[in-house]
Amino acid sequence: MTLLGNTTIIMVSWLDPQLHTPMYFFLSNLSFLDLCYTTSVGPQILVNIHSTRKTIPWASCVAQLYISLSLGCTECLLLAVMAYDRYVAICQPLRYMTIMSRRLCLQMVATVWLCGFGNSLLQTILTLRLPRCGRNRVDHFFCELPALLKLSCVDTSANEAELLASTVIFLAMPLGLILVSYGYIVAAVLRIRSAKGRLKAFNTCASHLAVVSLFYGTGISMYIQPPSSYSQDRGKIRTLFNTMVTPILNPLIYTLRNKEVHGALRKVLGKNPTAQGT
Repeated sequence: MTLLGNTTIIMVSWLDPQLHTPMYFFLSNLSFLDLCYTTSVGPQILVNIHSTRKTIPWASCVAQLYISLSLGCTECLLLAVMAYDRYVAICQPLRYMTIMSRRLCLQMVATVWLCGFGNSLLQTILTLRLPRCGRNRVDHFFCELPALLKLSCVDTSANEAELLASTVIFLAMPLGLILVSYGYIVAAVLRIRSAKGRLKAFNTCASHLAVVSLFYGTGISMYIQPPSSYSQDRGKIRTLFNTMVTPILNPLIYTLRNKEVHGALRKVLGKNPTAQGT
């Protein structure tokens, strides 16, 4: 379902010229990110579920930690960029295409990917430097940062402080920017006199708000706490939801009420949108 839903969004956004806009450019990046996020941990989880001896090589564990953390950090920043895109679309509609130029969109996307992978590299190196004293049992579905910190046999307070600072930068600050953006958006929508216009403006933001709530809700509950007080059972459920369930829901959230995507899908499938509408 994850592969089908996210691949469909990417292909439709690429094939339909009417969807060659900043909004769908960012949405395609989100879908590609979700594809990578799920496939970085999903196959190993499925193997271990059907295996009596649930193991993972150390090199694979390190790769899994680095890639999944990179993609998680990138998604935090990308959702903030998408909120800014919606702010410009609703609050500065006449200047939208001028402000959200193709060059700026490419620069913003490149920046969030570089920042996400750069932060993950730092976190991974700091975690791998900790001695494990023979501990090699990860009580989790996959190799995740708080679970690996608990394997250390030394004081990890410095790592926890650094992780908290990183969480503020990559979770709390982007969420704050999203809330500020939507504060301006709500104020602009309330100034629209037409009820139809207000509904249209709300619909353009409702999908993004739903995705933000799902992603940031689980992310904050997982990382805005010291790993020493990290509940392994709750952490497993939240992480599994974030990495396996959310990427399934995102395409559904963005397409169920989106008439532009529905029309593009009918074009790709060779159906006449006008005939379908009548």
